[in-house]
Amino acid sequence: MTSTDEKWLEKKISRRSMLKITGASAAGAAVLASGMGGVAKAFGFDILEDDATAQNKVKFYGKHQSGITTDTTTHVYFASLNVLVGSQSELQELFKTWTPLAVRLMNGEQLEEASPGVFTPPDDTGEAAGLDASNLTLTFGVGPSLFANKKFGLSAKRPSELNELPHFPKDQIADQFSGGDICIQACADDPQVAFHAVRNLVRAASGKVTLKWTQTGFTSTPKEKDKKATPRNLFAFKDGTVNPSPKSDIDMNEVVWVQPNESQSWMASGTYLVVRKIQMHLETWDRTSLKAQEDTFGRHRDSGAPIGKKNEFDEVDLDSKDATGNPHISADSHMALARKVKDRILRRGFSYASGLIDETGAYDAGLLFISFQKNPQQFINIQNALGRADKLNEYITHRGSGVFACFPGVQKGSYIGEKLFSAF
Repeated sequence: MTSTDEKWLEKKISRRSMLKITGASAAGAAVLASGMGGVAKAFGFDILEDDATAQNKVKFYGKHQSGITTDTTTHVYFASLNVLVGSQSELQELFKTWTPLAVRLMNGEQLEEASPGVFTPPDDTGEAAGLDASNLTLTFGVGPSLFANKKFGLSAKRPSELNELPHFPKDQIADQFSGGDICIQACADDPQVAFHAVRNLVRAASGKVTLKWTQTGFTSTPKEKDKKATPRNLFAFKDGTVNPSPKSDIDMNEVVWVQPNESQSWMASGTYLVVRKIQMHLETWDRTSLKAQEDTFGRHRDSGAPIGKKNEFDEVDLDSKDATGNPHISADSHMALARKVKDRILRRGFSYASGLIDETGAYDAGLLFISFQKNPQQFINIQNALGRADKLNEYITHRGSGVFACFPGVQKGSYIGEKLFSAF
């Protein structure tokens, strides 16, 4: 390492310096790591590093994006954006701009070391100052509308499976909660850290993107015998019992990660995100007997066990009957209908509470359903199986919807979405 390199590594970089860094795109470059979230050199370019010393830090670089199989955090800030730039090269520059900013945000760093002066706006909005990384993850995806926009010239690279979701029975999707060219999912164990991340990414892209819709969410993971248990939704039922294991490569390759030759080449090691904003009619639910609630889900509320069984993970037997000869689990229960299909998805749901609905005075609360799958058809098949027969329909209404192709992970020296733009 030369003395010039050492000066670079010791240098505190400003956001303006980082914007210059975004010019780095020497994929596969050998990197001299600083090990402190600082600057590394590769083929004459400077690359921001994951800071291994940061507290509660999730790595930015890797084979897959973060926020998909990494541990679920307690908060999410989901944002859908529309793109305003007019060419593919400008779109490419947008993702280059975001890459070092995302690294710094996930390092728990501010986007500037000190305010440049009182006569200019600070480079960082500042509300996360003094907070650590809080396990912040940032997941970026692109929607079908981005490929349909001719000015970007990406139509030939659109995966055939990436289409707007169809209309499902009982859907009441509002335009203000649907679609979008780009999504950013920011998850963290501090809601202010998640919000700060999206706010500053959007701010750095002022004039290039505009927010279409956003939604905050929260969840809590209880512990049983020092092990993480399944979270509960606002109906108090366990949500995610049949999830595949994020720790299992076999499960994730079968359910979540797009394999080579399964889609467009740039999607290998990526996945598809489905988001649904589902209003839960809490007032109606709270007037429903416990037996009717359990019949709706097909599970006991407290234990999470299939009706007629004792434990959450007991085998489901849809043919089992009670002493009077009636099925334990109703054929139109949510669980029974969902099990009609073999498809599996990885759920990462969050509850939301956004005040009241003006017209009715009811809670505007429910589930920000997020799932990851290697093909959106997996979700579509499950949702079609639920159809109009699902007992749960009486208590929920789908208000928002979106589907996004999430890029594979970012390697050092590359940038978010690089494989999309470099694919032939």
